[in-house]
Amino acid sequence: MADLAPPVLPADPRERIIETATRLFAALGYDGTSTRLIAATAGLNVATVAYHVGGKRDLYLTVMERAHQAERAVLEAHDGVADVPGLRRLLDAYIDFCVEHPEVPALWVHRWQSDAADIADLESRYARPLVERMAAVVRGVAEADVDAEYAVMTVVWCTHGFCRGGVPDAAGRRGIDRPAEVRRFRAHVHRLVDRMLGLH
Repeated sequence: MADLAPPVLPADPRERIIETATRLFAALGYDGTSTRLIAATAGLNVATVAYHVGGKRDLYLTVMERAHQAERAVLEAHDGVADVPGLRRLLDAYIDFCVEHPEVPALWVHRWQSDAADIADLESRYARPLVERMAAVVRGVAEADVDAEYAVMTVVWCTHGFCRGGVPDAAGRRGIDRPAEVRRFRAHVHRLVDRMLGLH
């Protein structure tokens, strides 16, 4: 698991733990990550982890809260979108965010696969408000018969899937580590959104 740790860990133990846990939860899921693994990867002992962040559940909630705050900040930076060019800029900002922070899509993809199923309210607390916010933007620019919620979720599903798994090819997978592939994905999502929303 050493390859999951960042090259340089923060000196502050709490930040070190949170950063390490974020990477591990994104790679292995909540259910596949133990407190002992987090401690070992962070170069600390289990007691130190517990002292700074509590138990694994508390740590996971902290990680998901931070992921939500980062994602929400992207949307808030584009508040007031009321036209098609603004929607396209917001779409690009969302794709950029997911490519630059692949741990966030990875955390949600794990949840889609019933990871941390005993923590049931994260979707209603974090995902739902953002989807509703974006659906309101879509309703303002799309044709009247467009299902705004499904339009937003289609972009989320596509973007998270691309960031998490890339595109299979003969040599393995092409994904966010290839700028040309990101450009191709972005162009595809733009075409998809234009057609889905009836934009011209």
